[in-house]
Amino acid sequence: MEYKSKHLLNWKDFTNVDMRVGTITEAVVFEEARKPAYKLLVDFGELGVLKTSAQITKRYTPERLVGKQVVAVVNFPPKQIANIMSECLILGTMGDDNEVVLLQPEMKIKNGLRIS
Repeated sequence: MEYKSKHLLNWKDFTNVDMRVGTITEAVVFEEARKPAYKLLVDFGELGVLKTSAQITKRYTPERLVGKQVVAVVNFPPKQIANIMSECLILGTMGDDNEVVLLQPEMKIKNGLRIS
């Protein structure tokens, strides 16, 4: 079966998306968010620690998130979400139960490594 995308990317488009591995260092309930979410701090090594939020409260607890490595896009412009400025977008996919499953490396690796 051939995959047909609505928006084909060229190689330059792909290389412009800066995806990195980071470790969640802090996760707290985002009380001010309209939908249930967490505020997260993610350590990307030499890139520093970036803030974001994620609507992942059904599958993950804050305690389970701290220390977890994730994949995130780090070169979107900052976006205001309630009272925080989100600095990255953590990547995930919808599981069979329509809840987000986070993308993460198979084994622990250095924070800040680029996905290629």
